[in-house]
Amino acid sequence: MYDIIIIGAGPAGISAGIYAVSRGQRTLVLEKARVGGIIGKVSTVTHYTAIQSQETGATFAARMKEQALNAGVEIVQAAVTGVKLSGDIKTVTTDQGTYEARRVILANGGTPRKLGIPGEIELAGKGMGMNAARDGAAYKGQNVYVVGGADGAVKEALYLASFAKHLTIIHFEEQLGCIPEFLQKIAATNNISLRLASRLHAVYGQDQVERLEIANVHDGSIESVEDPGCGIFVYAGVVPNTELYTELTLQDGYIPTNEKMETAIPGVYAAGDIRVKQVRQVATAVSDGAIAAINAAM
Repeated sequence: MYDIIIIGAGPAGISAGIYAVSRGQRTLVLEKARVGGIIGKVSTVTHYTAIQSQETGATFAARMKEQALNAGVEIVQAAVTGVKLSGDIKTVTTDQGTYEARRVILANGGTPRKLGIPGEIELAGKGMGMNAARDGAAYKGQNVYVVGGADGAVKEALYLASFAKHLTIIHFEEQLGCIPEFLQKIAATNNISLRLASRLHAVYGQDQVERLEIANVHDGSIESVEDPGCGIFVYAGVVPNTELYTELTLQDGYIPTNEKMETAIPGVYAAGDIRVKQVRQVATAVSDGAIAAINAAM
């Protein structure tokens, strides 16, 4: 029996764990993959206060894990398969066993959104849906395409441009939706071009991407681009990981909370990207986790 179980070991979950144990709570963090969540997979971490020079997602995640373990947070790698959140004792079932706690903090964020286009599944890992930090160097001297126009997509595009022969950002809106800092960097990078008001329509190939189709959002016209060996990196937002939380009423897939991070179920809190909120950044996730844990420990 734990005092607090935290589902998810991204910035929100790790922050919650550190604050929970500091308040004398027997705390368990469950994470299906690696500590860090989505931020642990990015090429660079920017704007968060007091990050190290040249901070990568991997180094940031490693320091989070080290801090949590040194604080006494117990972290178990396990995939959550079911939860029972109502009642005084909460039950969390995983592929490694079942755990119980008096309070639960839901902090398991989201999953990168798929495009749902022809060839996406068949060519996954073969040039389609690649990860910039892990795969970028493999496309040195090749053409690279980045799908998405928000901050995260453009930041990864800037990183990938250092390897690419030429990089094309494909975005469905009339302009990029990133911050001015990134817009200025894009304008100053010679090997980046924009395909705005466009969507990636399909990809084709066998062991690699051979051809891609780009659709114009205005007239529906489709351009076929032959580009054998290119790399396509998709940053089309995330889908909240809330499918197991059927006891909660969701808002557009996200979990509503109050300012204490309390959900509608007593003893259940939500923190980070999984909850209804305006800003989804590492800074706000860490704040959510701290607030959730402080209130859960009372």
